[in-house]
Amino acid sequence: MVDAVVFDLDGVLIDSEPVWEQVRRAYVAEAGGRWLPDSQRRLMGMSTSEWARYLSRELGVGRPPEVVAAEVIDRMAARYAEELPLLPGAVEAVRRTAGQWPLGLASSSPPRLIRTVLETTGLAPRFAVTMSTEEVSCGKPAPDVYLAVAGKLGVAPGTCVAIEDSSNGLRAAHTAGMRVVAVPQHAYPPEPDALALADQVLAGLDELTVEVLRGGPVLR
Repeated sequence: MVDAVVFDLDGVLIDSEPVWEQVRRAYVAEAGGRWLPDSQRRLMGMSTSEWARYLSRELGVGRPPEVVAAEVIDRMAARYAEELPLLPGAVEAVRRTAGQWPLGLASSSPPRLIRTVLETTGLAPRFAVTMSTEEVSCGKPAPDVYLAVAGKLGVAPGTCVAIEDSSNGLRAAHTAGMRVVAVPQHAYPPEPDALALADQVLAGLDELTVEVLRGGPVLR
């Protein structure tokens, strides 16, 4: 039984991971820090406070985390104002899903950027609950944000389907007890052990049909 569907945002509805990487990588370089080979993988799923501390302390930015967060988010907002990197089929997938179940959004993006995306796309009314990992104790791969969204929706986590793409997101949704549908991005593929946690793996959002969300097969 499915009582609700919970979407991730970055990498699921918008192709924002390349933008986040470009913005944060440039920010670190300008501050005299050093970007590490595994930095992007580690950052995916972190809450704002977590990645701001990571840039400040681990990557050598040397500015207070709250300053790092504000400056990076400003740059991201400016990039979104230039062009919102919507993924193919995102708006349609949300609309057809919202016609069947209440929707939640469990995102690692800050609330400011979540609002920007949902208002720009006109999708804000489709979501009954939206939450950022800023609003819970720990970011992904901890299950906190998924559990909080299910609680606000008034449903058991085990009756929710989560739509995810990243390793940390897949782990978070699985640990929360949700059925997990993975829509991996080729540029930032999840680790094999994380992908193995998904109940279904789709090639794109066009395959995210009502039948698939109910547990049916993917028709290709």
